[in-house]
Formats: sequence, C-alpha cells, structure tokens
Amino acid sequence: MTQNAMPCTETAGRLLRQAADILRSGGLIVYPTETFFGIGCRYDSEEAISRVFRSKRRLLAMPLPLIVADFEQLDSIAAPSSGLWKDIADLSSRFWPGPLTLILEARRHLSPLLTGGSGNIAVRISPHAVARELAMQVGCPLVSSSANISGQPAVTDAADLSSELVEAVDLVLDLPPRPMGGKASTIVRPLGAGKLELLRAGALEAERLFAAGYYLENMEQMRE
Repeated sequence: MTQNAMPCTETAGRLLRQAADILRSGGLIVYPTETFFGIGCRYDSEEAISRVFRSKRRLLAMPLPLIVADFEQLDSIAAPSSGLWKDIADLSSRFWPGPLTLILEARRHLSPLLTGGSGNIAVRISPHAVARELAMQVGCPLVSSSANISGQPAVTDAADLSSELVEAVDLVLDLPPRPMGGKASTIVRPLGAGKLELLRAGALEAERLFAAGYYLENMEQMRE
C-alpha cells in the first residue's frame, strides 16, 4: 500500500470518523504521518495545544508544526506579504502533498503557542493518506508534532510509543500505511522572487528545488 492510498475497510472508516470526532471536540490523538507517528489536535484549541506540550514535555518556546488538507486551510492560518503568494502557490502545486514544510507569517488569531512567539508557522500537506484525510474530515489545520517525549526518538511503530504518551492522549490511530521513517521534511522560508531560505535539509532534495527554478540561501552552510 502506498502512502497515498487510504485503507478501504469498514473498520478503518469507523476509526477515522472516531478520530475526527475527537479532534473536532478538542481532543488529542496520535496518528501516522509519512515519516513518524505524530501527536496532534485542532489548531484553534488552546487547551488541546497545551496538552500537546504537557504530553511531550516540550518547551513552550518550541513552535508546533501544522498540516493542512488544502490551500483553503493554508489561507486560514497564513498571512504572508502579497509578494510571496506566487512562490507559495507554485511550491504547493509542485511539492504538496509532500515532505516540504514552509515557514510563513501567521495570521494574528493564531495562538502564540503554535508559533513559539515567532509570529510564524511551519506548515505542509502530508502525503500520508490518513493524516491528510484527518485534516479534511476535521475541516481545519491540525497540529502535527512527533509522538514522542521530547529528547526521545520518534517512532514508526505504534508498539514503540511511550506508555506515558499513550496514556496522555484520547486515541492512538494505528492505520496503514505505516510511517516510513527516514529524513524529516525539508524546511524553507519563501523570500520572494524565486528565493528560499533553507532552514533544514530533509526528505525533499535541494536539487528538486533548483530544478524548479528556485535559489536556495544557506545552502553552503547546510553542507558544512
């Protein structure tokens, strides 16, 4: 089964609906993504976001990544300058769903817990069918942080999840396809006019960004 393929069983559908109901009501779940299991909640529940930090024992100064289902959901949380939208639209059409995270200016209504006080969000459309379907069913962006205690390894098998973390969430959604591990997403900040600041080299090769006509700042530092 590819990561773009949804598990098509009655049980899988029921579990997805249960997970979406929990998220809509402000709950907290663990779910599969393309790389590792993630822990998440809806983006606009301050209490649920706080639970993510407590469950992971994560420092409040560390921002939380988000996933969206589509460009409409992206527009609800991002407010970059008008000069950046052309590149954002192009990057999203070329590389989403996929392991490319964009750093964008956040809309003012977003909780500072999501941005770590930076005023920016980290966002992508996951290529994992279950993760994207959750965002679609819930109808809003979702927090997507690795499902581990801070400082401990991220996991690709639900059996390896911390018992402390499992007890802290409302549901562990363990549906195929299994996370593949490997490199985390590549992180870039659009600067406009085809320029990107490379903040983390990852699963999306820089060569693919070059081939699409983008110039990457910080590339040499990443190679050192």
